Order: sequence, then C-alpha cells, then structure tokens
Amino acid sequence: MISGTSHDGIDAAVVEFSEQDGNLTGTVLKTASTPYPPSLRARLLRALPAATTLAEVCELDTIVGQSFAQAAADILSGTGPVDLVVSHGQTVFHWVEGGRARGTLQIGQPAWIAETTGAPVLSDVRIRDITAGGHGAPLVSYLDGLLLAGHDGTAAALNLGGIANMTVVFGSSDLLAYDIGPANALIDAVIVDRKLHPDGYDADGQIAATGAVDGVLLKALMADEYFDLPIPKSTGKEHFHLAYVQEMLRTTGRTPSDADLVATLTELTVQTVAREVRNHGVDLLVASGGGCRNQFLMNGLRRALPDVAIKLSDDYGAPADDKEAIAFALIGWCTAHGLPGTVPAGTGARESRILGTITPGKGPLNLPAPKRTSPRALTLVRS
Repeated sequence: MISGTSHDGIDAAVVEFSEQDGNLTGTVLKTASTPYPPSLRARLLRALPAATTLAEVCELDTIVGQSFAQAAADILSGTGPVDLVVSHGQTVFHWVEGGRARGTLQIGQPAWIAETTGAPVLSDVRIRDITAGGHGAPLVSYLDGLLLAGHDGTAAALNLGGIANMTVVFGSSDLLAYDIGPANALIDAVIVDRKLHPDGYDADGQIAATGAVDGVLLKALMADEYFDLPIPKSTGKEHFHLAYVQEMLRTTGRTPSDADLVATLTELTVQTVAREVRNHGVDLLVASGGGCRNQFLMNGLRRALPDVAIKLSDDYGAPADDKEAIAFALIGWCTAHGLPGTVPAGTGARESRILGTITPGKGPLNLPAPKRTSPRALTLVRS
C-alpha cells in the first residue's frame, strides 16, 4: 500500500508470489484505490512543505495510519488474510542536501494496520537505502528492472505521480533511475490553490487544453538547477510546491491566466521528461501513475518523442494506477525471504539492502526460509 506525492489517497494491491528456478510470478489478486477524505488531504497539503508542529505530525501519523488500516481491511475482505502487509505510508519530508539524501520521513503508524488485519506489517522501507548512501528513491526501479529486462533495446519506465521518476533499463541489473522533476505536483498545487477543480487535479488535462504555454515562464522554470544535477538524484514537494510557483511568477513578472499557467506547468513536465528520454537513447517508454491518465500530458509526450514507442504499464501486467503498490508488494516478498529489494544503480547506494522495519501481527513472527539468490525475471498476471 502507498500514498504518493499527490497525497490523494491510498493505492493497494494484493499479490501472490511464487518462484521457480529464479523466475518469479506475481499473481495480482485484487487492486483498490481509497481516496483520502477531503479534510485529511487538506491537512496534508497544508503541512507540506510548510512548518508545522509535532502535535500535528503525531495526529496525522495516527489518522493516516488508521486510514491505511481501513484500506487494508477493505481490500482483504475480498481476498482473505495475507502473510505480510507492506505499507509505504505517506511521505511528508524527503531531506536532500548537497546532492545527497540525508533522511526521509513517511507517516502512517503501521501498528494500526497490524492491529486491524492481524498480519505483520513491513514499513519504513526507504531509509535503509539512504543509510547505504542511496536516495531511497525511486524504489520502483527494482520492479522496473525485472519487468523490462527482456526488451531488445533501451527501455524506460516512467512514473508520473506528484514527481516524475524514470528507470532506464539496459538489463535487470544494468539500469539507472532517478527523479526527473515535477509531474503533477505543481499542477495540482495551483489547481487546489485557485479552486479550479473540485477534485484538486486537472482531470484529463481539460484545463491545460484550453490554455497557451507562457514561453517566458517555461524558460525560467526549466532553468531550475535541479534539472542539471548529476544522476542519481531525488526531489519532492520540499522543492516543487505552490510557493515555488508563486516565486517564479513574481521574479518573472508574468501574470498568466489560470489555464495558461496550468498549460505551462504541464509543458514543463513534457519537456523535462522528453529531454531525459532523448538523453538516454530510449526507444520504449512505459508509463504509469496518475499522470498517464491525463491525455493532454501524454499527447504532449508523444509529440515531443515521435520516434519513441509509448505504452502503459498495463501492457506488462501492472495496471498504471497500481504499479507502485505492486512494487512495494514485491519489496515485501524480498524482505520476507531475506533478499535485498533494491538495485544500487537505481538509487545510488553503495550496495543493495534488505528493506524495511517489521511490526508483528497477532501471532509469532514466522518468516519463510531465506533464499540464496534474487529472482532474475518477473511475470505479472491478473487472477
């Protein structure tokens, strides 16, 4: 289970894994998405990245944890019990300084999930990679490497959440991954602030489609030094947020209409993603995340990348809206079997690490016998 940087709700997937001779099969039994109540999403948006209080952090940790527990109970009511619940929780701060990730904080107290489901819970999955010198992101690169390793060429998996991240795959253990920059984060921030859509996002790009790109503002946005930092790198709403847009408008003196501003921020995502895809010589781009349901954004990528085949992760057994939840289920399987859930080239770590912290369920903690080697390939199927 995960709530991403859009802070819009909880994505969950129940996956049954089986392994034979290094080939792992994940049967996706059920997926679900549970929107946050508007009041909770509003509190999260107010707290990020503004200064807040420890009292507010404590309350949000509990409320988000309870929300995850209810989402777990709801999806498991249709599948029955599981051996392990993996909860990414809600990222509230990702500390990057001097080009290095120094720490990361996800909230959503896992004890609520363990108490509700009776199953052990794996949480706090990013920090171990950071302690090994990595960015703790994008962890989905482990899944990407296994899914796309068979492509004859250079493939890339693109996730368009609040932040756009990409895994470029030359082979299951020959890849690189990093955060490109904002995908929906700035668009959503403006739409929420200006009350342009009741759901807080540009549904299917309809607002952007009525606007025109402000070239002066776009040039200023693309001059942000983050885009030129060396790989590996990671970012979040600590950098790309509403105040960032407001400061850009002030320094450039631009006063675009609401639609023009949304169109410009959408084009920022298109241009920054397209530049990275071209830089790596990618011939296949597999998209996932909420942004890939924005046809205006996706059509922009197709225009910018006419020689690149663009597909959705659905074609690889991972529904675009559920891919990250499936990725964390995979990480949980790895941890339960004593295997690392990262590829160092995907996060910048010195070595791969076994990820997460386990909260016991109702009974004794019984883990399967450790496996000696990691899987070489992964096939995802729907039940």
